[in-house]
Amino acid sequence: MLETLGFHWPSLIVYLINFTLLLLLLYVFAYKPVLRMLDQRSERIKASLDAADNAREEASKSQQDTQNQIKEARLEGQRLIEQAKKLSEKYRLEEESRAKEDANKLIARAREDIEREKVAAIREVKDQFSDLAILAAEQIIKRTLDQKTHSELIAQVLKDGEKLGDSK
Repeated sequence: MLETLGFHWPSLIVYLINFTLLLLLLYVFAYKPVLRMLDQRSERIKASLDAADNAREEASKSQQDTQNQIKEARLEGQRLIEQAKKLSEKYRLEEESRAKEDANKLIARAREDIEREKVAAIREVKDQFSDLAILAAEQIIKRTLDQKTHSELIAQVLKDGEKLGDSK
């Protein structure tokens, strides 16, 4: 009955054997290499993903390290700024103290100069006064003192004193 349908048993068996051999050959020479290639590709993809994850973790660590270094650098910068402020304040105080000291020395020197000039002026006034006194005494000796003579004598002494002051 199968023969009426066009099935021939010996041909069918040969076809089945050929088909099985073909499947076996394809399994050995095509399917296994394709599976092996797919497994290798899968392993490479997995390795690439692992490497990407490692790179991401390293980048995250590197970024964290960079953030820490920036934070440390900021702290160091602030510390250096504070140190510079302290040094500048110390320098300012030293310079201010030195300037006050110099000013006090100048003031003391000026006072000494003033005192010397004062002594010299007093000496000069004393010298002029003694000259005037001597002049007045000479005039007194020359004249007798009455009211008129006394007034004339004072006028004469003042006049002579002006001449002495102008000549020095």
